[in-house]
Amino acid sequence: MTVFLRCLLASDAPAAVLLIRLMVGAVFVSEGIQKFLFPAELAVGRFTKIGLPSPEILAPFVGGVEIVGGFLLLLGLCTRLAAGALIIDMIVAITTTKIPILLKDGLWKMAHEARTDWSMLLGALFLLLVGAGAWSLDARLARTAPGGSAWERRDG
Repeated sequence: MTVFLRCLLASDAPAAVLLIRLMVGAVFVSEGIQKFLFPAELAVGRFTKIGLPSPEILAPFVGGVEIVGGFLLLLGLCTRLAAGALIIDMIVAITTTKIPILLKDGLWKMAHEARTDWSMLLGALFLLLVGAGAWSLDARLARTAPGGSAWERRDG
């Protein structure tokens, strides 16, 4: 296994990280699916309303990223890569939907509207920093791969 791949998969975080993965992953999967179920309200229609370019292409792409990224987090597979993609997703969401609320209606209205966005952003950032934790496919791959170090092979 390459050094890069080992660094990407390795995590000495506790098994309890599973709870954060479940929370963040489930919300992203749900939101991604809803973009396909309710395109006028949550996908193409909303992307058009807020002025994003090529909403008919961008909305399904974002929905797909949220579904695939969310499932990867749930499995603990390629967690850091998935978290990175979802962080970008949330930065764009906050910038395009919550900053205008802040400028129009003030801090408290924006804070209320952005609570899930901030939670998902910070949860994904946490997973990017600490990795998937001991109960994950990443940890299993890091433990069983040839050339994995002793600390990567320990059971969580």
